[in-house]
Amino acid sequence: MKRKRFTEEQIIAVLKEHEAGAKTADLARKHGISEATFYNWKAKFGGMDVSEARRLKALEDENAKLKKLLAEQMLDAA
Repeated sequence: MKRKRFTEEQIIAVLKEHEAGAKTADLARKHGISEATFYNWKAKFGGMDVSEARRLKALEDENAKLKKLLAEQMLDAA
């Protein structure tokens, strides 16, 4: 599994820097990411606080577990 280089807190901090007026190209160079990665982060985490990002992560984990349980039940039924 791919290891993440940045935590949700770090990503939100980068986005806050951009909101404060830093240019996208400068932020990308400073943090060692591509501009495309920055825009992906902005699409996913834009406007969030750290607590909201943690809640999103918890919900995504719970959803993955429920999907796995459903798939196993469907296999058992078949």
